[in-house]
Amino acid sequence: MMRRSSSRTAGRMGLLALALSVSAAGAALAAGPAVEPATEPAPRLSREPDREATWASIRPDLFPGKAIAEAGAIVRLDAPERAEDAALVPLTVQLALPPGDPRTLKAVTLVVDENPAPMAGRFTLAEGTRDFSLSLRVRVNSYSFVRAVAETSDGALLMTKSYVKAAGGCSAPATKDTADSIAHVGEMRFRSFAQAGRPEAQVQIRHPNFSGLQIDQWTRGYTPAWFVRAVEVKQGGKLLFAMEGGISISEDPTFRFSYTPSAEQVTVRAEDTDDTVFTQTFPGGGS
Repeated sequence: MMRRSSSRTAGRMGLLALALSVSAAGAALAAGPAVEPATEPAPRLSREPDREATWASIRPDLFPGKAIAEAGAIVRLDAPERAEDAALVPLTVQLALPPGDPRTLKAVTLVVDENPAPMAGRFTLAEGTRDFSLSLRVRVNSYSFVRAVAETSDGALLMTKSYVKAAGGCSAPATKDTADSIAHVGEMRFRSFAQAGRPEAQVQIRHPNFSGLQIDQWTRGYTPAWFVRAVEVKQGGKLLFAMEGGISISEDPTFRFSYTPSAEQVTVRAEDTDDTVFTQTFPGGGS
């Protein structure tokens, strides 16, 4: 008897709980959906790194105390948005002062922000230069702005930039046989494109241009840095351009530049980090 009474009591209590639950649910439905208190949306964290942070840190060392303005049409920099080979990234800088501007162009500096040695090269131009074109190949170590900063005769600095997606250029192994490169180190070629109707010439210098970040496949250690640090190109004793370079210039440094052929000979002088000097003279018409 006691068991049946307990069972009936428990049954009644269960029915009562179910009824209360259904009643509460109905009241909630009648009242409509619950409204959450208003909250501020969580800020979205950008995954894009601050592309200008490196430039802000290296600029005082490269151009101490100097104001740098936007170049506008005076400086144009052509660079690939995504490089096919990070160790051989083609760049072309075109400089041109507008008519009526009394200044001349003194130099142009190429900077690869994210490279271990950001200044790829500083190119001093001939006295009186008003327009100049220069093409070369550089190494890009990671996604980076590449900048061209021109200096005019009054000391003003004018900059343009281009973002290049490339990685590993400074540590990439040489694309050519190292033994062959060393055997022919210092050999030069000069070519004029006047016959093709282009007022340009090209100088190539055989040199492995080791960056100091490449791994020797045999020893598994780093290959010591060894690169062309200075180049001077003259026509009949007059400077066409001179370069002060670093590890960012690709192997076998090659420069294509504005040039007017003449009977005057062209002399190319290069010096590497071992203090070895290479000099060669070519006919002014090219060879």
